[in-house]
Amino acid sequence: MKIKCIVIDDEIPAIEQMTDYIERVPFLECIGTFDNAIEPVPFLKTNPVDMIFLDVEMEGFTGIQFLKTLRSRPKIVLTTAYDSYAIAAFDLNVTDYLLKPISFERFIQAVEKVYDLFRDQPAGAESSTRIASREFIFVKTEFRMHRIDFASLLYIEGKKEYLCFYTRTEKIMVLQSFAAILRELPAHNFYRIHKSYIVAIDKIDRVEKGRVYIGEHIIPVSETYKEGFALFLTGKRSD
Repeated sequence: MKIKCIVIDDEIPAIEQMTDYIERVPFLECIGTFDNAIEPVPFLKTNPVDMIFLDVEMEGFTGIQFLKTLRSRPKIVLTTAYDSYAIAAFDLNVTDYLLKPISFERFIQAVEKVYDLFRDQPAGAESSTRIASREFIFVKTEFRMHRIDFASLLYIEGKKEYLCFYTRTEKIMVLQSFAAILRELPAHNFYRIHKSYIVAIDKIDRVEKGRVYIGEHIIPVSETYKEGFALFLTGKRSD
């Protein structure tokens, strides 16, 4: 998942700091910077934006005024040197509120909050174009975001509240639910065959006697999923 964002701030050093922070985070992509709150208005009409880093105090047209004009609102992270806007931020339902000077640690806390909101959104909320073009996901492991390419992912195993991702080269453990991860996987190539397993269809060597063989891995197919899995393999999937 790639989160497209823009930066709006009338101070060039502040814009440079935010773009530097954004470049350090793999799941963020900066698609525009603006030194006033007027120019982004037409830009947003023709460019899909997921998140805005928005300065509050700007001459002529403030960040708060700009925010009130938005009909379709991306996730908003306010940036300001003044803590007096905290109540206004709450009333406007912004995702986070960063006080300048902004540390990278605090920046990461804000963008991880945004990432979690996109990750947990209902199935179908993301555009079909973005889902179809996605070739990887990011999962949170302790204090970092870890990229997993679908091309290398063999299967996923559930272990209580954790999921274990088995790739060609490593095993990655994350705190996440099956429901959440199924919303992020391409439905045409990943299928749940057991209450504890999701497999990558293109990595299967064979299916035999209620078991899936992927290289040296042998994964059980439960009775609950057996019929649906067989239909899926023959191109007759029924949801």
